[in-house]
Amino acid sequence: MSKQDVAEFIKNKFAVTGEHLWIDFPDYTVFRNKKNKKWFAIIMDIEKSKLGLDGKGKVDIINLKCDPIFIGSLLHGMGYLPAYHMNKQNWITVLLDGSVNENEIKDLICLSYEIIGNKK
Repeated sequence: MSKQDVAEFIKNKFAVTGEHLWIDFPDYTVFRNKKNKKWFAIIMDIEKSKLGLDGKGKVDIINLKCDPIFIGSLLHGMGYLPAYHMNKQNWITVLLDGSVNENEIKDLICLSYEIIGNKK
């Protein structure tokens, strides 16, 4: 699933468009719950070395809010990493390089939106 596919899914599912908050990182896209303004997803392109991955160059990722119960088991799967630059107990990083099934990514986006939607 590409970052464009993710943005389109979020727009169609939740009527939320991404925000570009940082001048220094124009490709980073934040998605917020419309009601409480809390983040439920952020798409970034990160150097592979910063994620502990082999190779050079950048990889697209999405950080998602996640139930801590699921994070431990997800980290055993391919394409899942401890949250980059976020609280590792409540967020997870998912590679957008084809290593994670599209339906899994969509389910995690929906879970993240639901978790954030319950916050005030």
